[in-house]
Amino acid sequence: MRGVLVVDKPAGPTSHDVVMMVKKRLRARKVGHIGTLDPFATGVLPLCINDATRLARFLEDGKKEYIATIKLGEETDTYDKEGRVVAREDTTSINREDIISVLMSFKGRIQQVPPIFSAIKVNGTPLYRLARQGVIVERKPKEVEIYDIEIKDIEAPFVSIRIVCSKGTYIRSLAFDAGRRLGCGAHLISLRRTKNGHFSLEQSISIDKLEGVKEDFLKENIISIERLFANIPDIEVDKNLAERIIHGVWPKLSQFDSKKDFLSSIECNEMVRFTLNGRIIALARHKGNNEFKLEKVFQEQLQ
Repeated sequence: MRGVLVVDKPAGPTSHDVVMMVKKRLRARKVGHIGTLDPFATGVLPLCINDATRLARFLEDGKKEYIATIKLGEETDTYDKEGRVVAREDTTSINREDIISVLMSFKGRIQQVPPIFSAIKVNGTPLYRLARQGVIVERKPKEVEIYDIEIKDIEAPFVSIRIVCSKGTYIRSLAFDAGRRLGCGAHLISLRRTKNGHFSLEQSISIDKLEGVKEDFLKENIISIERLFANIPDIEVDKNLAERIIHGVWPKLSQFDSKKDFLSSIECNEMVRFTLNGRIIALARHKGNNEFKLEKVFQEQLQ
């Protein structure tokens, strides 16, 4: 049993809590999540089961999509509703056009400072632990990308938005920064992730079903490795070639002569999958000139 189970995380438990719940329910050896959700946040939380945990780095770089609600007029120390209110400002002078203009100004590549209450580590210690001890640490801004922002509703002091962004974007920080630009302060009061890379709410199961259904149902909802990488170029090999690849003996370039036309269509550094009878035996990156860099092999696929 290996692959990805997409859970619709409810508000309350941490991402780690959900991981432990699924691990126990499936009696899995290993479970890991792709993209942390704060306890108050809900939505798409992909969980890698058993050997699929080794594939997380190939799955976590996709775009993220969220529905968020921001409250204007109040700042909190955590930038969200879980924190302590540290400043209040009047919002009566803030009009709809100002709100739209400020939020739209975040589209594109921006520099974002992570919240002090975050899991980013400094010398091995998470920032939130230092913050709880009253230790103030300088945080360096990092570049993230906001691909799209849609204003869904404005009913002062609340603003609802849909946002599509890159990995590593903090919606809490965006809310905080928007409040500062408007001059009234703001914080995040709700956050729901609707997409995480290729994973969406349509693929997810409710956390309630983890306890209320048979184990077979959960296994049926696990997305297999073959399905996870179904959209990348496929190079079918025979058993002899598969054994050489799996054992680190890279095949001679002449063995790919019959696939030259196909390989010429693959871009440099693009991921490919080598398959044997439809089952993935290795993932690699095309380095050009029919050369590949192995990223991951699956020895058990030959058994």
